[in-house]
Parts: sequence; structure tokens; C-alpha cells
Amino acid sequence: MKIRIIHRVLAAVVAVSVLVLSVSAWLSSRAQDAALSERVERHALLLSETIKNSMRHAMLLDEREMVQRTVEAIGAQRGLDQLRVVSKDGTVVFSPDATLVGSHVDLRSETCSVCHAGRDPAVELPNERRIRQFVDATGTRRLGVITPIENEPSCSQAACHAHAPGQRVLGVLDVAVSLADVDREVASSRSFTIGLSLAAIAAISALLWAIFHRLVGRPVGRLLAATRAVAAGDLSYRLPVRRTDELSQLAASFNEMTVHLAEARHQVYQSNKLASLGRLAAGIAHEINNPLTGVLTYSSFLLKRAADGETRQDLETIVHETKRCREIVRGLLDFARQVPPKKSPTDVNQVIARALDIVDNQLKVQNIQVTRSLREDLPRIHADPNQLQQVLVNLLVNAADAFVDGNRQIFLSSELVPGASGQRIEVKVIDNGCGIAEQNLGKVFEPFFTTKDRKGTGLGLAVVWGIVSEHGGTIEVDSKVGRGTTFTVRLPVDGGGTAVRSEP
Repeated sequence: MKIRIIHRVLAAVVAVSVLVLSVSAWLSSRAQDAALSERVERHALLLSETIKNSMRHAMLLDEREMVQRTVEAIGAQRGLDQLRVVSKDGTVVFSPDATLVGSHVDLRSETCSVCHAGRDPAVELPNERRIRQFVDATGTRRLGVITPIENEPSCSQAACHAHAPGQRVLGVLDVAVSLADVDREVASSRSFTIGLSLAAIAAISALLWAIFHRLVGRPVGRLLAATRAVAAGDLSYRLPVRRTDELSQLAASFNEMTVHLAEARHQVYQSNKLASLGRLAAGIAHEINNPLTGVLTYSSFLLKRAADGETRQDLETIVHETKRCREIVRGLLDFARQVPPKKSPTDVNQVIARALDIVDNQLKVQNIQVTRSLREDLPRIHADPNQLQQVLVNLLVNAADAFVDGNRQIFLSSELVPGASGQRIEVKVIDNGCGIAEQNLGKVFEPFFTTKDRKGTGLGLAVVWGIVSEHGGTIEVDSKVGRGTTFTVRLPVDGGGTAVRSEP
């Protein structure tokens, strides 16, 4: 089973969120518990002091009945589980439960152990030692507060129940309150915190899923669909590029890759087609070359002996068409016997100059003006100069054949341009002739396709394309009907190329 990357990322984020929220909830619960406990303890201490002060006057007057009624009234309050006044010897003096009055408290119990833990009873108790928490027989947590009842001058000097002045503590007030409400509040707070955390995790997960699905899931899904389409052979598939993030850059790179793959497939197809056609051309050329030579020889011989008249005209037609057929066969042979280039350090500008010398007379006869713009510091390239010369001659002849009338201009340029895999030398042949129709631009490099009617064989540009491809370069054509045509040849420059100064 495949797990989508968005689900993996989401699971990791949810796990981190659960951990962070759990720790936060635990710390918050601990803080709330501590704050609540401190508040309850403070209230318990205040309650104990209030009860002690409320009984003080009656105890000073030795009004035992009034003290008992006060204790009973206060002990009847909800949440106050225990209220008793215990003398120094452990006798319960006052309590809301009359049956406990007169009973003795074990000095080793949790109530008395606070003061009687040592050999001598403690005289003074800090607040933190006055407070204790315990669980009663019913399992309910309780908070107890011990408040010493200290000897006062009015007690030691009164005639009613005088105590010795050296007796500092007369007894204690023992108050115990139930923590059941506090425990319920804490449990409710924890449940609320847990529920809120779970809801937050669910909301965060849903929000993150929506964000990841939009920002990551959809683009990745489109990339997967695009790769499947390309794997199925659809190189025209393109991805939309709407943002500037890494996934959009990946989509742009994918689109660029499909363009290059389409070009490479076209080149492979063209190469295979040219190879097959080359083998066919070689066979045809060898089959018809000898009989064609015989026809041309005998027809030329008969033409020399023929008198003026209809027969001579027929023989002239035969000789003309036979020569034209011989040019086609020669072109086929040239196309068929394309051999690997014999590469050597080559100055492109010198190759351009030699190609112009070859077609110079033809251009002058057709009244064509040539303008050159050649960069002088071009590096040498590793190429076959003869084959490159053939490329330029073919392009110049095609440019010369593109003119019908009017101002005839051919522009030649060479330049060093950057490329994806290093620097390249770019050679352009531009004419202002009749141009090529848009529907024919994709066919100009196909064998036997020509726009010259009976003037061309349709093999020149196919041969040019093959030579440029063998040199690791590219050739492009751009043309507008009535405005002219531009052929651009780009050839790679070797890393160790040496700059030379070329003749213009």
C-alpha cells in the first residue's frame, strides 16, 4: 500500500502537535492544581483563624455553653467536616458532635503528630506545617488545619480558670474541610483541557491537511500525472506554473525537459529516417547511375549529329532532363555517403570566408549584396572544416534562390553565445527573400521536400541537418512570407578552445 507524502508529513506534524499540546496541558493542569491548592489552603487558614477569633471572647469569659453553641453553629456549615477544640493533654473540649466531647485523641495520630512528633511538643508552627492532607475512611480527601490556642495574660491572670504563665499553648483548634468539590473541579478542568486539546489537534490537522493538499498534494499529483503522460509518450504535456516556489520551479523544469525530449525524439526520428533513406538512396543511385550515364552519353552524341528541327528539340529535352536526373542521383550519393566528420581545430570565420568565395560569382550574377558581421576573437572549435563549408554553401545557395526581384540582401554573422552545456558559436544566414510558409517550416529538413519546384532536389537541407547533428550542434529556421528567412547554426565550443583572430 502506497502512503502519500502529504499523509506522512501530516502524521509527523500531528504527532508533534499531540506531544506539544500534551506537555502544555500537563503543565497547565499542574499549574492550575497548584494554584487551586494554594487558594484552598489559604481559605482554610483564614477559616481556622476566623473560628478561633469568634470563640475567643466567650472562652475568656469561660462561657462554655456559648462556645459550644458557636462551635455547633459553625460546624453545621456545608463542607466543614470536622471542628473540635482539643486541650493540651489530648482531650476534646468542644465539638459539634456532643458525643466526642470529653474523649481523648491519640497524640500519635496524624492530627497530633504535627506538634508531638518529637520528645517535646512544638510551641510554634509555621503555616505549611499547620496544614495537612489526608484521606478518610470513605476515601474522601480532606484538608486539615491545626491552629494553636496560645496562653494570654487575660487567661493566666483571670480568677475563673487561671493558667500558669509559663504555659504557652493551652490547646489547638482542629478544623478539617472536604476536598471533594476541589477534586471534582480539578477533574472537570482536566477533562475540559483534554477535550480542548483534542479539538485543537483535530482542527490543526484538518487545517494542515487542507494547506498541504493545496500547496503540496495537488502540485505533486500534477507532477505524477505529467510523468505518467510522458512515460506513455505524450511529450506535449505541460504543467501550469502559477507560483514561484520550489514545486513551481520543478514544474517549469519539467516543461523544459519535455521540450528537450520532444526535440531529441524528433532528432532521433530524423536520424533514423535519414539513415534509412541513405541506404535506400545508395541502392537507387548505384542501380540507375550506369544506365543514366549511358542515356546521357548517347543522347548527347545524337544531339551533336541532329539537324535543326523537332528531333533536335526532343533530344535537347532528353539531355536536359537526363542531366537533371544525374544531379538528383549525385545528390542522393552525397546524402548516402555521409561519413563521420574528420574533426580538427577549425576557425569558423575562415570557413565562412571560403564558402563565400565559392558562391561569390553566383551572388554577383544575381546582383545580391552580402553583409558580414563576424566576431574576430572566436575560439577554434573541433570540427570538420570541409563539412562545415558544405553547410554554409548550401545555406547561401538556398538564400540566393529565395529572391524573386527587388533589393537582394544576405546578412552573415558569427557570435559567441552562452548555452545550457557551455559556450556555442552561433552562425546566422539571413535573407530578405520571399520567405517560407508557416505550414512548411516543420518540413524543410525532410529529404526530398523542396519549395523550389523543379529547381531543387530537396536533399540540401537534409544533408545540412545531418552534418550539424554530427557536430553536436543545432540548426533552426525562422521565416515570414514576404519578409525573408533566417537560418541559425549553433556549434559547441570545446573547453580547451584557443581564441584566434579571424579575417573578416
